[in-house]
Amino acid sequence: MVETKHCIDFAYDGMPAVLCTPWLVWFLEHAAREALLSCLEPGESTVGIELEVQHLAPTPVGQQVTCRAQVIRAEGREVSFQLEAHDERERIARGFHRLRVIRVDRFAARVEAKTTSAG
Repeated sequence: MVETKHCIDFAYDGMPAVLCTPWLVWFLEHAAREALLSCLEPGESTVGIELEVQHLAPTPVGQQVTCRAQVIRAEGREVSFQLEAHDERERIARGFHRLRVIRVDRFAARVEAKTTSAG
């Protein structure tokens, strides 16, 4: 459901409050992640590595957005998705997303090395 917090921050002077692209991307990325969760092993997670989205139409506050992520390719630890989003009236977005399955412990160690290294 599109709420005020999901809207563009420049909705004034006649500009209507509509779903902003960053939130749309968040919804789409989570649809892809949800599609993979049941396939992950303990200690695994996903990170996004590529994203291409066309935001095609505005969605006002109060409308429901439905996002779909269809696996189109799985190669090694990378999974590619075709993305699509609809509001209650029309398709509002389409795109492509690629996730990489990662080991959480290795990923955390890599992040830690960046936070503790000098300069």
